[in-house]
Amino acid sequence: MPEGPEIRRAADRLEAAIKGKVLTDVWFAFPALQTYQQMLVGERVIAIETRGKALLTHFSNGLTLYSHNQLYGVWRIINSGSEPAKSKRVLRVRLAAADKTLLLYSASDIQLLDAQGLATHPFLLRVGPDVLDMALTQQQVRERLLSTRFRRRQFGALLLDQAFLAGLGNYLRVEILWQAQLAAQHKAETLSDKQLDALAEALLAVPRLSYRTRGQADENRHHGALFSFNVFHRAGKACRRCGESIVKTMLSSRPFYWCPGCQK
Repeated sequence: MPEGPEIRRAADRLEAAIKGKVLTDVWFAFPALQTYQQMLVGERVIAIETRGKALLTHFSNGLTLYSHNQLYGVWRIINSGSEPAKSKRVLRVRLAAADKTLLLYSASDIQLLDAQGLATHPFLLRVGPDVLDMALTQQQVRERLLSTRFRRRQFGALLLDQAFLAGLGNYLRVEILWQAQLAAQHKAETLSDKQLDALAEALLAVPRLSYRTRGQADENRHHGALFSFNVFHRAGKACRRCGESIVKTMLSSRPFYWCPGCQK
């Protein structure tokens, strides 16, 4: 499943294609949404926002399209008037402007919300602060780690809980814990101040680096460090920090990678 950085990069591409443009055609697969189609024709997309793994498309008439890709959903961008490539996926949403069309395939969690619906949506109420929200600070993350709600939770499960911090997922979980030199069984209440600071820093730095640079070629290194996996999918390979072999196990029903040499 894509994690916060991948969802945000997808939102950036969608926004670049259609933001500010008049919608010439709108189509929804679900009958409950089809009554909104004509209401949206002639409106504009004013922003495409992410909340963790949910995507919010805001229209100029105050409505917002909520979509969560879950396992199989995917957005595509095509030139308006052209035929999309054949796909085994099922088309759910089409938003067209004069030059570009956005297509959402296979997602099943799709809703149109007004301001009140947006403010009371169960998923949006449940998720914690987004790790890619640049207003979120290391100190705020540290305070969240030490809160009564989260301080006794083992990190192996906590870092997959969107109620803690939105946008984290499995590859970010293992890379963050490696960066902070912590094991999955650790809890915030048992950490030293130095360890808490290291974890709070990694919880923001790792996903933000992934968002900025993952997928860039090596020749772009002069722009700064690039994101690369230190433990994820590296079972049996040497740890880049201590040289111990990376171990793979299952944790919270997902593959978990860690270094027994420096994550004790």
